[in-house]
Amino acid sequence: MFHLSPVSPFPQLHRDANASGADAPFGDLPEWNLDDLYTGEDAPELKRDLDWLEQACASFATDYEGKLSTLDAQGLLDCVLRNEKINQIAGRIMSYAGLRYYQLTTDAGRAKFMSDVQEKITNFTTPLVFFTLELNTLEDDHLDGLLARNADLSRYKPIFDRIRAMKPYQLSDEMEKFLHDLGVVGDAWERLFDETIAGLKFDVNGETLGIEGTLNLLTDPDRDTREAGARELADVFGENIKTFARVHNTQAKEKEILDRWRGMETAQTGRHLSNQVEPEVVEALRNAVVQAYPKLSHRYYALKKKWLGLDTMQVWDRNAPLPMEDPKSVDWPQAEKMVMDAYTAFDPRMGELAKPFFTNGWIDAGVKPGKAPGAFAHPTVTDVHPYVMLNYLGKPRDVMTLAHELGHGVHQVLAAGQGEMLSSTPLTLAETASVFGEMLTFRKMLDGAKTTSERRILLAGKVEDMINTVVRQIAFYDFECKLHAARRGGELTPDDINALWMSVQAESLGPEFEFMDGYETFWAYIPHFIHSPFYVYAYAFGDGLVNALYAVYEEGKPGFEDKYFDMLKAGGSKHHKELLAPFGLDASDPAFWDKGLSMISGFIDELEAMEE
Repeated sequence: MFHLSPVSPFPQLHRDANASGADAPFGDLPEWNLDDLYTGEDAPELKRDLDWLEQACASFATDYEGKLSTLDAQGLLDCVLRNEKINQIAGRIMSYAGLRYYQLTTDAGRAKFMSDVQEKITNFTTPLVFFTLELNTLEDDHLDGLLARNADLSRYKPIFDRIRAMKPYQLSDEMEKFLHDLGVVGDAWERLFDETIAGLKFDVNGETLGIEGTLNLLTDPDRDTREAGARELADVFGENIKTFARVHNTQAKEKEILDRWRGMETAQTGRHLSNQVEPEVVEALRNAVVQAYPKLSHRYYALKKKWLGLDTMQVWDRNAPLPMEDPKSVDWPQAEKMVMDAYTAFDPRMGELAKPFFTNGWIDAGVKPGKAPGAFAHPTVTDVHPYVMLNYLGKPRDVMTLAHELGHGVHQVLAAGQGEMLSSTPLTLAETASVFGEMLTFRKMLDGAKTTSERRILLAGKVEDMINTVVRQIAFYDFECKLHAARRGGELTPDDINALWMSVQAESLGPEFEFMDGYETFWAYIPHFIHSPFYVYAYAFGDGLVNALYAVYEEGKPGFEDKYFDMLKAGGSKHHKELLAPFGLDASDPAFWDKGLSMISGFIDELEAMEE
């Protein structure tokens, strides 16, 4: 948004046992070099920027509070540019503090540094809260007139539109300042969740692992190992379930209070507004996916059960490698080559944009004790560059995660030209380049398949990833909808939450599965539910959008690459309708989602045909 709420430095997410280094089993894994942000906690540049930020926020409030309605077009532009610079400096500081923390979440010094910095920035930026509130008191005609008189100012119209969309839900200036200050306390629940997850220890077959290493066992070729991992996850989650239930109850209640005070129609309204997507578009996506469960996940898992030679699928079989799969791991140089070849084959410009991530310390790939789980691409600020985090374990899916996060990185580099305010892409479109990068890498690998068996393995792997991206994420979305609705009726016990989880899991996975005792607690480790309520549908949105986009690419019409780069360069400056129009696509058309889902269904058709 235009004013700074307490800055959360961590967008996107996804994958403990090996440190990086030349002697690691996957090659010399890269680590971040954060010097492009700051060289250390005591860097003079960091102190300089904090001092500047304190002064800049105070002077901004002095110069503009109560005066926005008196500004001419040039005056409002100057105001916007000063606000943008404040966002940039604050974003740089929080990016540095956040990325250092995620490298080692168990380090008390790093946690304290991030918390202290966040508190300072919250205090500094509280005087800025007036800006969006006051902007929303301007008459439409007055603001339209200012935009019409200054082309540089009119560039920011998408931001003004976004702010003014919140107008019906705005509270008094005093209340908004209070909530801004209180935000840093709410973040404590997110940190409790992160630190609890990062500190969990799992004992499997005589080895002590963290969350990532244990989740990784669910993809082990040995079924007994997978079962042992799943049962240990269930045991440890069960031992900590009261903590996780407390965090979810508190976060959901806090959200309900805020939504009620703001007059939000549903728990999802705020997310839809920030995503700049109409509720009916999300509903059309959700309904299309749920209706497709039988022809997607149910049908695929029936095939997988047959390949695995099982009478019944257990939850630890969901991500099991196929028996015909080559278990050998992919080392880092191979992974880099596979992704770079795919990106460059699409367009050499894409390869050039991706290259510095590998050569300049923009990727942190190794699995290390205390490192945050999952993967993300963090854009930092537009005058630096993004950083990609992975937990690389040498599996083909880790190669796809690399392709995915690198897609985010390329998107963020291209969008940086829009400047700090307009570069940020709504979540629904933020997944476009990442999923497209995955698809490019997959298609490159598929084209190189030398045997039917190799093709089957690649197709099955892609279908599983798409099911995890579309079916699983929409099931997550339904779980969140049920959770927030139920919380409005009172405190939820762990058993209450467990029951909500199982209701969506059984429906989405289908009749081939049995669910072990303890699986009902597996909602506990999903970070999106805590960090970004209702974020998850963006993955399904992105996958469906990219499937439709890729179908256009396959038609081979000239100019696709240029249109694609223009779309990424636009960042958050255009609505999804505008961005998709050059490709002849419209996400508000229900048939659009069927087109995307039919690609997954088509892959399953091909897999079934191989069985005949």
